[in-house]
This record gives sequence, C-alpha cells and structure tokens, in this order.
Amino acid sequence: MFLVPLRATERHSAALPRIGDMDDLGMDRAISRRDFFDGIAVTAAGCAAGGYASTGIPSLAEPPFRLLGDTAQALAVPHALRDGRFWRYAGPPAHTGETYDLVVAGGGVSGLSAAHEWLRGHPGSRVLVLDNRDEVGGPGPESSGEIRSPSPETEDLLDRLGFPPAPPHHQPAAYDGVMCDAETFGADRLVELGQDWIGGLPLGERARRELRTLHEDPPDWFPGLPAEDKQERLAGLTYSRFLLEICRVHPDVERFCRSLPSREWACDARAFGAIDAWGQGYPGFRGLGLDGGKPSRFNAAGVRRRWDERPARHAPGPALVRALTGRLIHDGELDRPGNRVRVRLSSPVVLARDEGPAAVVGYFDGHEVRTVTAGAVILACPHAFIPYLVPDLPADQRQALRAAVRLPVLEAVVRLRGPGPWRAGRTRWTGAYWCVSELGAPAADGSVTARLYAAPCRSELGPRAGAAAARWELLRTPFEQLERSVRDQLARLLGRAGSDLGVEAVTVHRWGHGVAAGYRRPWDAFHPGGPYPADTARRRFGRIAIAGSDAGAGTGPADSTDAAITAACRAVRELAAAR
Repeated sequence: MFLVPLRATERHSAALPRIGDMDDLGMDRAISRRDFFDGIAVTAAGCAAGGYASTGIPSLAEPPFRLLGDTAQALAVPHALRDGRFWRYAGPPAHTGETYDLVVAGGGVSGLSAAHEWLRGHPGSRVLVLDNRDEVGGPGPESSGEIRSPSPETEDLLDRLGFPPAPPHHQPAAYDGVMCDAETFGADRLVELGQDWIGGLPLGERARRELRTLHEDPPDWFPGLPAEDKQERLAGLTYSRFLLEICRVHPDVERFCRSLPSREWACDARAFGAIDAWGQGYPGFRGLGLDGGKPSRFNAAGVRRRWDERPARHAPGPALVRALTGRLIHDGELDRPGNRVRVRLSSPVVLARDEGPAAVVGYFDGHEVRTVTAGAVILACPHAFIPYLVPDLPADQRQALRAAVRLPVLEAVVRLRGPGPWRAGRTRWTGAYWCVSELGAPAADGSVTARLYAAPCRSELGPRAGAAAARWELLRTPFEQLERSVRDQLARLLGRAGSDLGVEAVTVHRWGHGVAAGYRRPWDAFHPGGPYPADTARRRFGRIAIAGSDAGAGTGPADSTDAAITAACRAVRELAAAR
C-alpha cells in the first residue's frame, strides 16, 4: 500500500510515523472500540438514549469501526461544487413539495442554536435543518467545555439549557511536563516542570542559558521606544521571528517554544503573533515594561479575553449539541414526517435563492437535487463555502466570505485497560504530531482515559496557506496511520516505546475546517482598525441570513462556541426585523 505521510519541511516539523514502522503497538489486536469521528457526533438514537458518556467514548454496542464527519462521502458534494463539477452531472432540481418557515444549512452549534432561537420567537413554526454529515454536531475538541467571557446571547442560551457556570477561580490546566521529543532533539526526554526544570532539558549550555533569561530576566529588546511603538513592533512579528531575530536565541530555544500556542490556537509559534504571545504570558517579554493590566489594541479578540473579568461558563461540545437537539426533537427521530422541526442528515445544501415571496433551498439526497420552499434561510456553515451556494451575492460579499480562514484540529480519545503505569498529567510535546497529551486519573477498574491533540496547520506557510496545505494532507492520510501515531506517542510518553499498551478503545476526531482563525497580527494588517471582512461577509441578503463561528471574527466573541451562538441569535434578529 502506498501511503502519503504528512509533509515535513525540516527535521523539526511534526510528521506521522509510517504504518510499517510499528509492528508491536497492538494494532493487530481486536479492541472493543475503534472510531474515527470528523466532528462532534450525536446520532438520532443517541438523542433518545442520552448520547455520549462522560468519557466521550460512545456506546460499545455500536460497530467497532466507523468513519464520520469530514469523510470522502461528506466532502464529495461540497468539493464538486467548489471545483465547478457538481451541476454538470446533478440534473435539474426536483421540488419535494415541502414548505418551511425556516431552513437552516448546517447542523452544528450555530445551526441548532439558530433553530432554537427562531422557535422562541415563533413557536409554531416549521423548521428544517440540513447537514452534509451523517451525524448532528460540529467542529471543536470534544473535551473543551469552558467558554470564557461569553456574550449575553450565549449566557441566556446556557441558562435556559441548564448549563452551570465554570468553577470559581478556575484556571486552564497547566502542563506537568514537556516531552523534548525525537522529532525536535533526536531522542525523547520527558522533563517535569518542577524546580530548575530548564537544567534538565536536552539543550546545550548556551540554549539553556538563553531560555533561562527569557523566563527569568529578559532585557528591554526595544530600549528607548514608547510602549505603543513597542507593541506595534511586536504586532509585525510572529513569536518565532521575535525569538530568532529580536532575542537572537539559539535555534533550539525557538524549537523548544514552538508548540506553546498549538493546543489553544491551532497553529505553532511560526504563525502566532508576538503581540499575542506577550498577551498569553509566553517567555521573553517581561523586560519590555508593557502594562500587563490591560490588553494591547493589537491583540486578537481571543487573547483580549484574558483581561475580561466576566465568569466563564462550562458547556462541553457534545453536551451542548445533545441539549439543543433534545429541545428541537422530542421523539428521538430527527426527520419524522409531520414533525414541526426536522433534521435531515447526509443532505448537503447546494443552492439557496431569494425569490422575493419566498426562498428556495436545494440539497443533494444522494441521487438528485431536491428543493424546499422557505420563508427564511440561515446559512450556518463555513463562510468560504457560501459563495458556491448563493452565487447572486454581491461581489464584495463573496470576496469577504472567501477570506474566512479555518484551521484544522484533531483530538484522540484512548481508553487504556488497567492496571498500568498510569499517572495523571498533561504534557506538551515540542515537535511530534500530537502536540499535547493528557492522562486522566485511573478509574475504579484501573483503566485510564488519555487525550491527545494535534494542530496540523503548516504554520511556516502562515495561517491561510498552512491550513489549506494541512487539509490536503489530512485527506490523503489513512485513519490507520493516525491511530498508529496515537499509540506510538502514548507508548513513548509512558516509557514503553514499541509496546502494546493495552488499548481498549480509540476515537479520533478530525476537523479539516476546525476552528475559525479570527483576525491576528501580523497576518491581518487591517486589525485593529478594520474594516473587517467578516462585517461584510455576514450581511443579510434578502431572506437569507448568515451565521456560523466565522461571523464572530474581528471584534466579535473570542470563543468559537460563543461566536457560533452569538452569530445564530444575530441572524434570527435580522430576519425577524425584515419580516
């Protein structure tokens, strides 16, 4: 079999191991669960039975292997539309005879929130939600549940759905150790972040000395400049360039720091701005004398939330999707004829037209294009796809929609049978494919749930080109290769490289269009003054309104879930005001 590994441009770039490299990792042993999800998933049966367990691993009664989400089947129609091939073979649309008050394109958090919000104001409405995947849900790491600085719309929705505030004084989990991995330094060394941890790093004397200086006593790199000018200098640099060109550190120092933003920001330091690295508290900035009591005007919206004192909310993605679906569907059947709210899966939307008295929405049912009539339409899908659905949009709006950048992310959830050498902890990897690994506390039977996260963006190319390159490589990467890489890194973490760890279940979530990048310096020179492309992109077009987390870029909410909910509520308000 010919396999195409993720491309590495240098020795220190993350790449997946080849399938033939690891014959002793237990890949040939039968396990109780092996799933690959390309999105947060809740089946119709799951809606009725309660969906996911708290571990994030679905019921073991289901088949042992499934491909869900951004599979070839789910992407076939969107890619054919993008490439101009779809309408050559699709044939003329056929009307179903169905009429709805609202049709929503997109069954993720934004689309479900839009349907829920619409029904609050119009409780007797007929609503149809269409999605190209065969599961309800949307992109985002399954274990993430904290929404920091939520908008009023998000606060209101979570209150109505019964989600609690985050615990008081809750802080994001810190790392317990750093794996200076073979991908970066030629051999693995796990260093616990205790006293004098820098002395234990596999770095030369110069690199250790410079890293210690960055952490403990960095100088003023821009002496004599006023604070505003210093911030503007940082806004023109990535964190990698700041370290290499301004601090002039040894390259091993930059390589050690490279994955610092990967887990939270879906890119590494080569695509992450220095001004945002300052805002995140990364090493190297203390000597600049900048006011840490307030954000810089150049900071991205997601970084500015660190200064917001509003309490966070706790709403894990699957639980939020389950709660919204439960409010919309009361009998467990998503597309039952006669229901006022229907959710139709494996039905990618291919057209949306405002025809004056009503709108028309078309979707592909696997055989032909079917159309429905709608009083209003909300497009809660990635913005870059919308111009292919609504070709009559103004040119400036089409251009702004295509400008949206979404970064790919992956999450793996692994259940390891006990007893074993497990110790709970959170580890950052310096250059391996999976940038963060987390081991939970052992359960009563000694088993442990491990989570790994990857940010495959080719950051050396910048967010836009890097995300596109990563998506292309992900589509060519076999799922078996991803599973082997998960097993490999867990075995290395536990000091059992090449061994079978006793894996009982594997779930890999892959989102090619995972999280909205938002606007960040140095890539978006119009930030912070604007005008922002998202403001143009999300304009209402007759009976068609636009939602989705891309609509929150720029000055909007910083959190993707928060942005998705806020955009949904805004789209409903716009349509209601135009009636």
